[in-house]
Amino acid sequence: MYYPAPSHLLFSIVSMKKIKNVEFYIAIIATSLFFLLIEHLTHFEFFMHLAAIPLEILAGVFIVEKFLEKREKQERRRQLMFIKSYLFRSEMLNLFLANFDALKFPAITMSKIKNATLEELKQMRKDANTIEFKSLEAIEPVIMEYLKAEQVWHNFKERAITYNFEEIFQDMIYILHFIYDVKLFKNNNPDKLFICEAEKRPLMMEKVKKTLGGGIQKFLDYVIELKEKQPDMFHDLISDYELSSQIRGIHGMRAEKVNA
Repeated sequence: MYYPAPSHLLFSIVSMKKIKNVEFYIAIIATSLFFLLIEHLTHFEFFMHLAAIPLEILAGVFIVEKFLEKREKQERRRQLMFIKSYLFRSEMLNLFLANFDALKFPAITMSKIKNATLEELKQMRKDANTIEFKSLEAIEPVIMEYLKAEQVWHNFKERAITYNFEEIFQDMIYILHFIYDVKLFKNNNPDKLFICEAEKRPLMMEKVKKTLGGGIQKFLDYVIELKEKQPDMFHDLISDYELSSQIRGIHGMRAEKVNA
């Protein structure tokens, strides 16, 4: 089975940038030490003052660099927020709706999220630390949605590398490992439910719960972020989800009537 390369290899570009910075710092310090050596040999105090100049430059560069890194990271997170909005409203909509539909606890609907205050959303997120699903059969469609969204997870992984978000990168690797396990099982057992096999294996069942439960938690984290920073985007996103959820409900009712 193929697994993606380790994170320290995928973040080599970032490491190269850091190495260049270290080389610059070493050159500055070496210059200062050179002047200190001359002062020690000649006892001219003037060289002591010259030695202090590179260190002052180094301190200034360090402060400015940290400030720019912080501002750049904030801008990357802002861009990622808009990227998530697009993906959540298009390629991942069915996945999250299926995931919330399968929940027994906490019982969260898109209408509840839409009408909730910020404090109520945070309470939902706290409740989501303990996830319980309606049944094993309810979990299987969610797992299949994760498979359908495989390319989305790859895209998120690539963006995590580009933006240097290692936490997101690690999350994507975990999800992709889970997807590869499901695909391997389905290739060998196309007519069997993966969740029934996972139930027999505690470690695999734990991975199922962590992946699906993590999806619920990350979604709630994101809508809380939108509620705080982009309320209009929050309203548009959840309104789309609410409408799609209602349409899914109508379709489900019709299917039940046909089967009856």
